Amino acid sequence: MQLLVVGMPKTLDNQEGSQAKIILGFMEKLREVTGCVITRWDERLSSKLAERYLLSADLSRQKRKNIIDRLSAQIILQDYLDSQYQPSSSQKEAEEM
Repeated sequence: MQLLVVGMPKTLDNQEGSQAKIILGFMEKLREVTGCVITRWDERLSSKLAERYLLSADLSRQKRKNIIDRLSAQIILQDYLDSQYQPSSSQKEAEEM
């Protein structure tokens, strides 16, 4: 099974606005073309977090502008993957030590 994770733009009060409707249409077309399972993932604040990372790396404004969307996408995907990880009980015990 192939899975695609798509960032869903939401407002800070967890509402889906007009941009989310566009994304839902895109997801449907993507599903038809690829046949993949598609899941949506909350992308709120991913760009802000990416900007913070890039500022801490002391990158110029132009360099930040060129890579912020890629970094935001990586943050969204990593958040999704982290949510799917459920360590076994022995791993949990080792992490608690």
